[in-house]
Amino acid sequence: MRTLHAGLPRSCGVVAMQPPSRLLGRQLAVQQHRNVAGFTKLPGRSCVPCSCTRFGCSGPTCTTRSQQMAGSSPAAAVVQHLHPWSQRSNYTHSTSLVRRSAAAGTAAASTTTQQTAVKQQQAAAVPADMHQLREQLQLYNTMSRKKEQFRPRPHMGDKVQMYVCGVTVYDYSHIGHARVYVAFDVLYRLLQHLQYDVQYVRNFTDVDDKIINRAAESGEDPLELSARFITEFHKDMADLACLPPTLEPKATDHIDAVITTIQQIIANGHAYSLPDGDVYFDVASLPGYGRLSGRSQDDNRAGERVAVDSRKRSPADFALWKAAKPGEPSWSSPWGPGRPGWHIECSSMISRLMGNVIDIHGGGRDLVFPHHENELAQSQAAAGPCSCGHDHTTKQHADGNGGSDTPQDFVRYWLHNGFVNVDSEKMSKSLGNFFTIR
Repeated sequence: MRTLHAGLPRSCGVVAMQPPSRLLGRQLAVQQHRNVAGFTKLPGRSCVPCSCTRFGCSGPTCTTRSQQMAGSSPAAAVVQHLHPWSQRSNYTHSTSLVRRSAAAGTAAASTTTQQTAVKQQQAAAVPADMHQLREQLQLYNTMSRKKEQFRPRPHMGDKVQMYVCGVTVYDYSHIGHARVYVAFDVLYRLLQHLQYDVQYVRNFTDVDDKIINRAAESGEDPLELSARFITEFHKDMADLACLPPTLEPKATDHIDAVITTIQQIIANGHAYSLPDGDVYFDVASLPGYGRLSGRSQDDNRAGERVAVDSRKRSPADFALWKAAKPGEPSWSSPWGPGRPGWHIECSSMISRLMGNVIDIHGGGRDLVFPHHENELAQSQAAAGPCSCGHDHTTKQHADGNGGSDTPQDFVRYWLHNGFVNVDSEKMSKSLGNFFTIR
């Protein structure tokens, strides 16, 4: 089985959630959160039963022998502070093998001693020089196909911006979704522990073909259906103990930003509109399209969510704006009433809420193509036409670290987690092989 390191350094000792076969329900999701949060034996650690009672927890809690931790790496010490259950409860975890006293009268004194030992060892484990700890964080960048030392932008101080693609809300979320958001929750916690000022944005796609089709089947208004499943998603994330992001924008709340972005892309010569009101991105007009996924122009195909359309200049061209159909939600635009395509919402919301360049963009591996490839193309095309002299190729810092640092490469570190597989296939609703988080 393949393991997911979720962009975290191997030296941290954080290991991935293993893809399940046919294990069901919330217990699996909870166990996966323990695994990805570092519940494995680290150097200098021994495991004892956990005292948590949340979800009937009986998993291991890693404890540290002070004389061994003294020789371990600072990065390994970070994981000690990432236990999501202990951060949300008042439980105290012992720092040595728990041996319950036979005499009930000594229980209170024993607890006090254990609490004191925990505080002392935590203070000793965290290095005084936070800069030294930050220097050990490496992320695997999908763009460069290698691990890179993470460095914030010099002019941003300690601020770090991370955007993770959220769910299309037409059904209950499954274990594959849990893997994505637990993995990036751990990274979010790690960055906070490193005392970065993190802006974490995770969107909702609340208007889409799948939402419209499901609403038609159930006789429900599409926007009401998506609102209902946003509420259910929040319940699932709370049960998984994932921290809430800084912002959770919905596509339908930023239609004006979508329209503005499309107008910029058309003005720069990278998109075209059709008489019926559809607008498509002209893939052939953008040199370098495919560099994130490693696909050549000849390999490109239409996005997974759309059928090949003979009206397009190329089968690989993808929709930026879809003309309204009877009974569908629609908004007015320069091209007539309609709604956004799948990819344009993320480019538009990132630009509006976070700026032209962000540090980290994350999601599942299945989003590398077409979704993230198209996001990258849209943001480049909105920045300016190729004839203007913009360099659309990746540029690294002089020392080779720090991700992409050009205005056109609006993401500096692309992070993607692996799939949850069932019978050697990706878990997905379209294949019918999924198990919901609950």
